[in-house]
Amino acid sequence: MAKSALTINSEYFLLRFFCAVVNAIPYPLAMAAARGLGWTAFTIFGFKRRRTLERIRGVFPEKSDREARAIAVRSLQNVLQTGVEMMRAPRLDRKWMDRYVKDGRLYKDKLQAYVDEGKGVVIMVPHSGNWYMAAWSMAKYGLPLFAIAARQRNPKLNAWMNRQYGDIEVLDRDCRDTLAKIHDKLSSGRAFAILPDLRVRNKDVEVDFFGNKANVSRSGAAFAVKCECPIVVAVMTRQGGRHVFNHVATLRPDPNAADRKEEARRLTRETLKLLSDEIMKSPGDWYWFNKRWILEPPEDGFSQPT
Repeated sequence: MAKSALTINSEYFLLRFFCAVVNAIPYPLAMAAARGLGWTAFTIFGFKRRRTLERIRGVFPEKSDREARAIAVRSLQNVLQTGVEMMRAPRLDRKWMDRYVKDGRLYKDKLQAYVDEGKGVVIMVPHSGNWYMAAWSMAKYGLPLFAIAARQRNPKLNAWMNRQYGDIEVLDRDCRDTLAKIHDKLSSGRAFAILPDLRVRNKDVEVDFFGNKANVSRSGAAFAVKCECPIVVAVMTRQGGRHVFNHVATLRPDPNAADRKEEARRLTRETLKLLSDEIMKSPGDWYWFNKRWILEPPEDGFSQPT
Protein backbone atom coordinates (compact mmCIF):
# COMPACT_ATOMS: atom_id res chain seq x y z
CA MET A 1 0.00 0.00 0.00
CA ALA A 2 1.31 3.43 -0.97
CA LYS A 3 2.29 5.82 1.80
CA SER A 4 0.36 9.04 2.34
CA ALA A 5 1.91 12.39 1.45
CA LEU A 6 2.02 13.25 5.16
CA THR A 7 3.96 10.08 5.99
CA ILE A 8 6.34 10.55 3.07
CA ASN A 9 7.14 14.15 4.02
CA SER A 10 7.36 13.43 7.75
CA GLU A 11 9.82 10.56 7.26
CA TYR A 12 11.90 12.65 4.88
CA PHE A 13 11.92 15.63 7.27
CA LEU A 14 13.15 13.43 10.13
CA LEU A 15 15.84 11.94 7.92
CA ARG A 16 17.11 15.34 6.81
CA PHE A 17 17.04 16.58 10.41
CA PHE A 18 19.24 13.71 11.58
CA CYS A 19 21.49 14.18 8.53
CA ALA A 20 21.98 17.82 9.49
CA VAL A 21 22.88 16.87 13.07
CA VAL A 22 25.23 14.06 12.04
CA ASN A 23 27.03 16.24 9.50
CA ALA A 24 27.32 19.20 11.88
CA ILE A 25 29.48 17.35 14.40
CA PRO A 26 32.94 15.77 13.94
CA TYR A 27 33.01 12.21 12.62
CA PRO A 28 34.54 10.66 15.79
CA LEU A 29 31.85 12.30 17.94
CA ALA A 30 29.07 11.09 15.62
CA MET A 31 30.43 7.55 15.81
CA ALA A 32 30.70 7.72 19.60
CA ALA A 33 27.08 8.88 19.77
CA ALA A 34 26.04 5.93 17.57
CA ARG A 35 27.83 3.51 19.89
CA GLY A 36 26.17 5.07 22.93
CA LEU A 37 22.75 4.92 21.32
CA GLY A 38 23.29 1.26 20.39
CA TRP A 39 24.23 0.34 23.95
CA THR A 40 21.26 2.26 25.37
CA ALA A 41 18.73 0.86 22.90
CA PHE A 42 19.70 -2.75 23.60
CA THR A 43 20.67 -2.66 27.28
CA ILE A 44 18.16 -0.17 28.65
CA PHE A 45 15.22 -0.38 26.26
CA GLY A 46 15.65 -4.00 25.19
CA PHE A 47 15.52 -3.38 21.43
CA LYS A 48 14.80 -6.82 19.87
CA ARG A 49 16.77 -8.23 22.77
CA ARG A 50 15.14 -11.61 23.38
CA ARG A 51 15.01 -12.67 19.72
CA THR A 52 18.55 -11.53 19.03
CA LEU A 53 20.02 -13.28 22.07
CA GLU A 54 18.18 -16.48 21.13
CA ARG A 55 19.83 -16.37 17.72
CA ILE A 56 23.29 -15.77 19.15
CA ARG A 57 22.95 -18.52 21.76
CA GLY A 58 21.71 -20.90 19.09
CA VAL A 59 24.91 -20.37 17.12
CA PHE A 60 27.24 -20.03 20.13
CA PRO A 61 25.82 -22.23 22.91
CA GLU A 62 29.19 -22.19 24.64
CA LYS A 63 29.16 -18.42 25.20
CA SER A 64 28.03 -16.88 28.47
CA ASP A 65 25.09 -14.46 28.71
CA ARG A 66 27.56 -11.61 29.06
CA GLU A 67 29.40 -12.62 25.89
CA ALA A 68 26.15 -13.02 23.95
CA ARG A 69 24.98 -9.57 25.03
CA ALA A 70 28.32 -8.06 24.04
CA ILE A 71 27.95 -9.52 20.52
CA ALA A 72 24.42 -8.14 20.24
CA VAL A 73 25.37 -4.68 21.46
CA ARG A 74 28.32 -4.45 19.11
CA SER A 75 26.15 -5.60 16.22
CA LEU A 76 23.56 -2.88 16.88
CA GLN A 77 26.25 -0.27 17.36
CA ASN A 78 27.73 -1.30 14.04
CA VAL A 79 24.38 -0.83 12.26
CA LEU A 80 23.98 2.65 13.74
CA GLN A 81 27.55 3.56 12.80
CA THR A 82 26.79 2.42 9.27
CA GLY A 83 23.80 4.76 9.31
CA VAL A 84 26.04 7.65 10.36
CA GLU A 85 28.40 6.93 7.48
CA MET A 86 25.49 6.66 5.05
CA MET A 87 24.38 10.15 6.11
CA ARG A 88 27.90 11.49 5.62
CA ALA A 89 28.58 9.53 2.43
CA PRO A 90 28.94 12.50 0.01
CA ARG A 91 31.78 13.82 2.17
CA LEU A 92 33.75 10.57 2.16
CA ASP A 93 36.43 11.34 -0.43
CA ARG A 94 39.66 9.51 -1.25
CA LYS A 95 41.53 11.32 1.51
CA TRP A 96 38.94 10.08 4.03
CA MET A 97 39.21 6.56 2.62
CA ASP A 98 43.00 6.63 2.94
CA ARG A 99 42.60 7.44 6.62
CA TYR A 100 39.74 5.14 7.60
CA VAL A 101 39.92 2.19 5.19
CA LYS A 102 43.00 0.08 5.80
CA ASP A 103 44.87 -0.83 2.60
CA GLY A 104 41.92 0.31 0.50
CA ARG A 105 44.01 1.18 -2.55
CA LEU A 106 45.76 -2.19 -2.37
CA TYR A 107 42.49 -4.10 -2.46
CA LYS A 108 41.17 -1.90 -5.25
CA ASP A 109 44.21 -2.85 -7.33
CA LYS A 110 43.60 -6.54 -6.62
CA LEU A 111 40.00 -6.26 -7.77
CA GLN A 112 40.98 -4.16 -10.77
CA ALA A 113 43.20 -7.03 -11.92
CA TYR A 114 40.11 -9.24 -12.21
CA VAL A 115 38.21 -6.49 -14.01
CA ASP A 116 41.10 -6.17 -16.45
CA GLU A 117 40.58 -9.79 -17.50
CA GLY A 118 37.59 -8.43 -19.41
CA LYS A 119 34.77 -10.68 -18.17
CA GLY A 120 33.84 -8.80 -15.03
CA VAL A 121 33.93 -9.96 -11.41
CA VAL A 122 31.24 -10.80 -8.84
CA ILE A 123 32.11 -9.53 -5.36
CA MET A 124 30.18 -11.20 -2.53
CA VAL A 125 30.22 -9.43 0.83
CA PRO A 126 27.97 -10.31 3.81
CA HIS A 127 26.01 -7.95 6.08
CA SER A 128 29.10 -7.51 8.23
CA GLY A 129 31.08 -4.45 9.25
CA ASN A 130 29.97 -1.63 6.98
CA TRP A 131 29.09 -3.51 3.81
CA TYR A 132 28.37 -0.18 2.14
CA MET A 133 31.91 0.96 2.88
CA ALA A 134 33.31 -2.05 1.06
CA ALA A 135 31.60 -0.73 -2.07
CA TRP A 136 32.01 3.00 -1.41
CA SER A 137 35.75 2.71 -0.93
CA MET A 138 36.38 0.56 -4.00
CA ALA A 139 34.23 2.85 -6.18
CA LYS A 140 35.88 5.97 -4.77
CA TYR A 141 39.28 4.57 -5.77
CA GLY A 142 38.00 4.09 -9.32
CA LEU A 143 36.76 0.49 -9.53
CA PRO A 144 33.92 0.35 -12.12
CA LEU A 145 31.39 -0.95 -9.63
CA PHE A 146 27.65 -1.52 -9.79
CA ALA A 147 25.11 -3.12 -7.46
CA ILE A 148 21.37 -3.71 -7.06
CA ALA A 149 18.99 -2.45 -4.39
CA ALA A 150 15.30 -2.65 -3.64
CA ARG A 151 13.22 0.46 -4.19
CA GLN A 152 12.16 2.18 -0.96
CA ARG A 153 8.43 2.66 -0.41
CA ASN A 154 9.02 6.33 0.34
CA PRO A 155 10.05 7.91 -3.00
CA LYS A 156 11.88 10.77 -1.30
CA LEU A 157 13.91 8.33 0.81
CA ASN A 158 14.57 6.28 -2.31
CA ALA A 159 15.92 9.33 -4.17
CA TRP A 160 18.03 10.27 -1.14
CA MET A 161 19.59 6.81 -0.94
CA ASN A 162 20.40 6.85 -4.66
CA ARG A 163 22.26 10.12 -4.11
CA GLN A 164 24.17 8.65 -1.16
CA TYR A 165 25.44 5.72 -3.26
CA GLY A 166 27.67 8.24 -5.04
CA ASP A 167 30.11 6.61 -7.44
CA ILE A 168 28.28 3.27 -7.39
CA GLU A 169 25.77 2.65 -10.14
CA VAL A 170 22.76 1.06 -8.46
CA LEU A 171 20.18 -0.89 -10.46
CA ASP A 172 16.58 -1.22 -9.32
CA ARG A 173 16.12 -4.81 -8.19
CA ASP A 174 12.46 -4.77 -9.11
CA CYS A 175 12.79 -3.68 -12.75
CA ARG A 176 12.04 -6.26 -15.43
CA ASP A 177 15.28 -5.71 -17.31
CA THR A 178 17.61 -5.72 -14.28
CA LEU A 179 18.85 -9.30 -14.87
CA ALA A 180 19.72 -8.48 -18.46
CA LYS A 181 21.51 -5.31 -17.38
CA ILE A 182 23.60 -7.23 -14.82
CA HIS A 183 24.65 -9.72 -17.48
CA ASP A 184 25.54 -6.95 -19.95
CA LYS A 185 27.57 -4.98 -17.42
CA LEU A 186 29.51 -8.05 -16.28
CA SER A 187 30.16 -9.04 -19.89
CA SER A 188 31.56 -5.57 -20.53
CA GLY A 189 34.09 -6.09 -17.73
CA ARG A 190 32.61 -4.36 -14.69
CA ALA A 191 32.51 -5.36 -11.01
CA PHE A 192 29.19 -6.48 -9.52
CA ALA A 193 28.88 -6.11 -5.72
CA ILE A 194 26.18 -8.29 -4.17
CA LEU A 195 25.06 -9.21 -0.67
CA PRO A 196 23.99 -12.87 -0.55
CA ASP A 197 20.35 -12.87 0.56
CA LEU A 198 20.11 -13.83 4.23
CA ARG A 199 17.17 -16.14 3.59
CA VAL A 200 15.10 -16.63 0.47
CA ARG A 201 11.50 -17.74 0.86
CA ASN A 202 11.54 -20.22 -2.02
CA LYS A 203 13.73 -23.30 -2.08
CA ASP A 204 17.01 -22.72 -3.85
CA VAL A 205 20.37 -23.85 -2.44
CA GLU A 206 20.89 -25.55 0.91
CA VAL A 207 24.19 -24.41 2.42
CA ASP A 208 26.13 -24.97 5.62
CA PHE A 209 25.97 -21.80 7.70
CA PHE A 210 26.70 -21.29 11.38
CA GLY A 211 26.92 -25.07 11.83
CA ASN A 212 23.38 -25.51 10.55
CA LYS A 213 21.49 -25.40 7.24
CA ALA A 214 20.32 -22.30 5.41
CA ASN A 215 18.41 -21.68 2.21
CA VAL A 216 20.02 -19.03 0.00
CA SER A 217 19.83 -17.76 -3.55
CA ARG A 218 22.34 -18.89 -6.15
CA SER A 219 21.81 -15.75 -8.28
CA GLY A 220 25.26 -14.21 -7.69
CA ALA A 221 27.05 -17.44 -8.56
CA ALA A 222 24.73 -17.99 -11.52
CA PHE A 223 25.88 -14.71 -13.06
CA ALA A 224 29.51 -15.70 -12.54
CA VAL A 225 28.90 -19.06 -14.24
CA LYS A 226 27.06 -17.49 -17.16
CA CYS A 227 29.69 -14.80 -17.73
CA GLU A 228 32.61 -17.11 -16.83
CA CYS A 229 33.97 -14.54 -14.40
CA PRO A 230 35.53 -14.98 -10.93
CA ILE A 231 33.78 -14.60 -7.59
CA VAL A 232 35.65 -12.61 -4.96
CA VAL A 233 34.56 -13.53 -1.43
CA ALA A 234 35.28 -10.71 1.01
CA VAL A 235 34.28 -9.27 4.38
CA MET A 236 34.51 -5.77 5.84
CA THR A 237 35.04 -5.43 9.59
CA ARG A 238 35.64 -2.55 11.98
CA GLN A 239 38.92 -2.63 13.86
CA GLY A 240 40.20 0.19 16.02
CA GLY A 241 38.01 2.80 14.40
CA ARG A 242 39.00 1.79 10.88
CA HIS A 243 37.45 -0.39 8.18
CA VAL A 244 39.36 -3.52 7.21
CA PHE A 245 38.59 -5.14 3.85
CA ASN A 246 39.54 -8.82 3.88
CA HIS A 247 39.78 -10.62 0.54
CA VAL A 248 38.96 -14.11 1.76
CA ALA A 249 39.16 -16.09 -1.49
CA THR A 250 38.65 -16.04 -5.24
CA LEU A 251 36.46 -18.78 -6.73
CA ARG A 252 36.29 -19.50 -10.44
CA PRO A 253 33.53 -21.35 -12.30
CA ASP A 254 34.49 -24.51 -14.12
CA PRO A 255 34.15 -23.60 -17.83
CA ASN A 256 33.69 -27.31 -18.63
CA ALA A 257 30.88 -27.90 -16.12
CA ALA A 258 28.17 -30.00 -17.76
CA ASP A 259 25.42 -28.64 -15.50
CA ARG A 260 25.60 -24.87 -15.06
CA LYS A 261 22.88 -24.83 -12.39
CA GLU A 262 24.77 -27.35 -10.30
CA GLU A 263 27.99 -25.39 -10.79
CA ALA A 264 26.24 -22.27 -9.49
CA ARG A 265 25.03 -24.28 -6.48
CA ARG A 266 28.56 -25.53 -5.81
CA LEU A 267 29.99 -22.01 -5.90
CA THR A 268 27.18 -20.75 -3.68
CA ARG A 269 27.91 -23.43 -1.08
CA GLU A 270 31.64 -22.64 -1.13
CA THR A 271 30.99 -18.90 -0.84
CA LEU A 272 28.58 -19.17 2.08
CA LYS A 273 30.86 -21.61 3.91
CA LEU A 274 33.73 -19.13 3.64
CA LEU A 275 31.54 -16.25 4.78
CA SER A 276 30.16 -18.28 7.68
CA ASP A 277 33.68 -19.07 8.88
CA GLU A 278 34.67 -15.39 8.72
CA ILE A 279 31.56 -14.21 10.58
CA MET A 280 32.18 -16.79 13.32
CA LYS A 281 35.61 -15.19 13.88
CA SER A 282 34.08 -11.74 14.46
CA PRO A 283 30.38 -12.22 15.24
CA GLY A 284 29.89 -8.71 16.61
CA ASP A 285 30.44 -7.29 13.13
CA TRP A 286 27.53 -9.24 11.64
CA TYR A 287 23.91 -8.07 11.48
CA TRP A 288 21.99 -10.29 13.93
CA PHE A 289 18.87 -8.11 13.89
CA ASN A 290 17.64 -8.89 10.38
CA LYS A 291 13.90 -9.58 10.14
CA ARG A 292 14.43 -12.79 8.16
CA TRP A 293 16.68 -15.19 10.07
CA ILE A 294 18.99 -17.15 7.79
CA LEU A 295 18.56 -20.44 9.65
CA GLU A 296 14.77 -20.47 9.29
CA PRO A 297 13.97 -23.00 6.54
CA PRO A 298 11.43 -22.36 3.79
CA GLU A 299 7.98 -23.67 4.60
CA ASP A 300 8.31 -26.66 2.27
CA GLY A 301 11.76 -27.71 3.42
CA PHE A 302 15.20 -27.70 1.87
CA SER A 303 14.72 -30.02 -1.11
CA GLN A 304 16.57 -28.74 -4.17
CA PRO A 305 14.61 -27.27 -7.08
CA THR A 306 15.33 -28.45 -10.59
